[in-house]
Amino acid sequence: MNLSEKDLLYNWHPYTQHKTAQFHPAIVRGKDALLWDENGKEFIDAIASWWVNPFGHSNQIIADAIYNQLTTLEHVLFGGFTHDKAVLLSEKLIGILPSNQKKVFYSDNGSTAVEVAIKGALQYFYNKGAKRTKIIAFEDAFHGDTFGAMAASGITFYTEAFRGSLLEVVRIPVPICGKEEEAISVLKQLVASNEYAAFIFEPLVLGAAGMVMYKPEVLDKMIHICKDNNVFTIADEVMTGFGKTGKTFASDYLVNKPDMMCLSKALTGGTIPMAITTFTQEIYNGFYDDDVNKALFHGHTFTANPTGCAAALASIDLLQTEETQRNIQRVHQSHLSFEFKIKNHSKVQTTRVLGVIFALEVKTDKQESYYGTMRNKLYNFFIENGIILRPVGNIIYILPPYIITDNQLQKVYSIIENALEIV
Repeated sequence: MNLSEKDLLYNWHPYTQHKTAQFHPAIVRGKDALLWDENGKEFIDAIASWWVNPFGHSNQIIADAIYNQLTTLEHVLFGGFTHDKAVLLSEKLIGILPSNQKKVFYSDNGSTAVEVAIKGALQYFYNKGAKRTKIIAFEDAFHGDTFGAMAASGITFYTEAFRGSLLEVVRIPVPICGKEEEAISVLKQLVASNEYAAFIFEPLVLGAAGMVMYKPEVLDKMIHICKDNNVFTIADEVMTGFGKTGKTFASDYLVNKPDMMCLSKALTGGTIPMAITTFTQEIYNGFYDDDVNKALFHGHTFTANPTGCAAALASIDLLQTEETQRNIQRVHQSHLSFEFKIKNHSKVQTTRVLGVIFALEVKTDKQESYYGTMRNKLYNFFIENGIILRPVGNIIYILPPYIITDNQLQKVYSIIENALEIV
């Protein structure tokens, strides 16, 4: 019995209906943008393993940082203690984040980073004696799978079973081209009611919705409206952070900066689960009190794990190298060239590019479900051809490691062109 067969005996995979799902290839090795399964088949990881791995698999620099930390201090509880790597990482992050971000709170993954932000917003007003119990979010947003993050998410089949158990969130239109004024108008009406603690958003790109993109100028206006009405803003940069949009953070495109930011995925270069929520001094001060009950009582066993912090420090150092920045621009230009070539294809509805993100919407006569027939057909075709891509309904996207080679990118583009002939 091989690994894939044993896997079916024991494991329950995420986002998977196992009765209808095919077997899962068993990956045994990775290097740079490539992965190999137990049979020696090679795959190009064209989505950086769910957007976490910008510097390639088995990166020696990050591996060495992890090894050195493991042989010095693998973990110490962060409740009541601190350590050098947490202090150094927080200092480094505060140096590269928008200047209004002053405090760093550690957790485990993107969902928990969002949980911390939502709890921070709600409890801030509770501590002040104000009743603000609602959150504003975009339609079709995705912020994670824990309860607060689910509530803020708008993709209903993820959350339908829990609808009656979620905090109250009101959704507004995504301000894509042509819907900017509608989104702004709805936001203005909501924030004027003094019922909302925060507005959470994926800045510039809604990832799980199919890499839906909108302009920084309209988000700037929306943040300004929130600030004028004492509503906090939360930038969920779990996907967009650390270079994906062409800048270190998507918020770097903005004039008005968010009050909170959520970071994970590429934070540790795809090696160790870790997440961070950052806050302005104002929000932190809302918890700073002689009354212990006004503290933020949230924590995780592996909060600020030293090994994860060491990986993150090495990852940020890699991001800041001239080589990485050149690679980001190289991938971006390659995407633009492919977009120019493919956008008028008879099977292509729309295309969009931002930083290392490329998305293509396949023409279809009917509404395609998230895990529908077209998506599954495309996904299986890509896997058969040695390309790891996970279409969202009828939307194919690429979000590769920054170190992917030009030849590998051209192979990904070529396989996508071939895929258009089978739909």
